[in-house]
Amino acid sequence: MTSPLDQGPTGSLPAGPRLVVGALIRDARDRVFIQRRSENRTLFPGCWDVVGGSVHPGENVLGALDREIEEETGWRLGRVLALLGRSTWNGNGEVHCELDFLVEVAGDLDAPRLEQDKHTEFSWIGPSEIGLLEENVARTGSAFIGEIVARAHEWLDRVPASRRRDITVTDPDGTRVLPDH
Repeated sequence: MTSPLDQGPTGSLPAGPRLVVGALIRDARDRVFIQRRSENRTLFPGCWDVVGGSVHPGENVLGALDREIEEETGWRLGRVLALLGRSTWNGNGEVHCELDFLVEVAGDLDAPRLEQDKHTEFSWIGPSEIGLLEENVARTGSAFIGEIVARAHEWLDRVPASRRRDITVTDPDGTRVLPDH
């Protein structure tokens, strides 16, 4: 079976579920960035979310991760520290295959440039603040965002800063890619 990570630099996607990426962005204090979706959004209106979105045709996973981070915050993808999870979910009558990554970014982390029509506020949360994400369960019945943010904090607690490495590799033509997982 082909993994979504097997796609080459051109991003040729197999037919099937819509491939989406999620970026769990950490700051220097090991907090994770979340943003609230606006009430006018079709999927998960008013819910807290991580940065992310669909992988476009012709785009690879890293390209989509970098584009989504830039579009939703104005920051740029730095290191990719871990693949935190793969999940499949249904929304708007479509099956989505989501890959969630713990990442570091470049930019002014105190001043994200939110997409005003899509997100209304943001927060940086530590492990003791994950309860904020219980709002999502009340709205949607899903604890997914809380669970993936908790997984990010578990990874950050388990792996000392001195041992955190970028999991991407550079292929022979100089393209930054993810190794097979």
